[in-house]
Amino acid sequence: MDGIGAALRGVRRRAEQTPPSRERFIDLLRGVSILAVVLGHWLVTVVGYDRHGELTASSALPDLPWAYPLTWVAQVLPVFFFVGGYANAVSLAAERRRGGNATEWLLNRGGRLIRPTTTLVLVMAGGALVARLFFDASPARVRLVVWFASIPLWFLVAYLVVVVLTPVMYALHRRYGLAVPLVLVGLVALGDLARLLGEPFWGNGNYLFGWLAIHQMGFAWRDGLPANRARVALPLLFGGFGTLLLLTLVGPYPVSMIDVPGERLHNMSPPSLALLSVAAVQLGAALLLRDRVEQWLRHSRAWLGVIAVNAVILTIFLWHISAAILLLGTLHFAGILPTPSVGSATWYAWRIPLLIMFSLVLALLVAIFGPIELRSTPQRARPPNGIPLPLTQAASHPAPRLALAVTGFAAVILGLLSNSLLPSTIPTLFGWPTPALIAYLSGAAAVRFLRTIPPAHGSNQLWRTPSMPRMHR
Repeated sequence: MDGIGAALRGVRRRAEQTPPSRERFIDLLRGVSILAVVLGHWLVTVVGYDRHGELTASSALPDLPWAYPLTWVAQVLPVFFFVGGYANAVSLAAERRRGGNATEWLLNRGGRLIRPTTTLVLVMAGGALVARLFFDASPARVRLVVWFASIPLWFLVAYLVVVVLTPVMYALHRRYGLAVPLVLVGLVALGDLARLLGEPFWGNGNYLFGWLAIHQMGFAWRDGLPANRARVALPLLFGGFGTLLLLTLVGPYPVSMIDVPGERLHNMSPPSLALLSVAAVQLGAALLLRDRVEQWLRHSRAWLGVIAVNAVILTIFLWHISAAILLLGTLHFAGILPTPSVGSATWYAWRIPLLIMFSLVLALLVAIFGPIELRSTPQRARPPNGIPLPLTQAASHPAPRLALAVTGFAAVILGLLSNSLLPSTIPTLFGWPTPALIAYLSGAAAVRFLRTIPPAHGSNQLWRTPSMPRMHR
């Protein structure tokens, strides 16, 4: 109870200390987008048993075609990347005003994502090892559970790549403005064309180009896009919606913005022109709502809730699938797991009770692991014990510091990506492919090591983009 009270006092203190210049609407959009993803995953979860009596899980969307248009609203990951662009531009500019550089910004910004993620990775790997050694669990079954629990990590791969590229992409934005996302949209179109022509390999670049295009629009918001809000918002809203209708009802794109097995083309994996059209609609709507919602947040207790959610938003996202697994597994072993047919009245009736139970389990997980996210910035009191002094000295200097930072993040991304790409039932010792686990933990250790070592004097001159005048629109 003391911990909860301290957390509530901290939330209230942060609310009272919010500077007037803060764009509160951005924080609201971040929280809403992640919570919508969580609720969406829970709502479409289908649980049942195969012919061998084994527990199975899948998505209900293939059996609910009437819900496909609803995904135009429910698919809100573009909102998160747009918000990420805004927030990353703000924090990068603040870092440079303090005399810092992109290396230090990357270590602080990206490092805050790694510590909560490492906790999830270690818990999954440790749980898998315990299940194998002490409960004689099937290796394939353990891998399947870990694979489901690690579903949120595919999103983190994309976002970490975007974060690492932010200094370069922001410099391009400052020089070329909206030409950058237009070029990226063109590359997405070429990738879609390759996929439609039966060359899916050449469409994989859309995983990068699509999210970068949306991220760039967050830069544009931060650097003055709202100055002509109505003139920008209405074309985005109606132009995006019209394009979406043409692409899905006349063109070859599926209606659903969430991947459905069997479709000729997916809109989400990788991002397609149709998903970018949804992003345009969402951005236009956000621009139109911004002033009214911002005013409401400045005179409402809702701001306390926004701060509370954002303080542990990554923990919520990372553990929401695990919460569902824990609850469904408990109901299964208790022999009371409901498995009605998708679309039946009983199935719909169970949505609300399951949401409530999922939320309670997730709240418990957030109470346990949320403090790790809150303490995601290590103190730079002294170098870690056991590290040779020459290594700590080298890590404080510009060139090796930048090289080690980029290498660390690359290893983290490679480890997460490898786990996501490995088939879901291949037996592994830790539920993860061992090389991927080693790569991730090595990269995370390198980033954490650098965050405990202050940069040497003058290191802020490396990877520093020349100051450019703000673009006028």
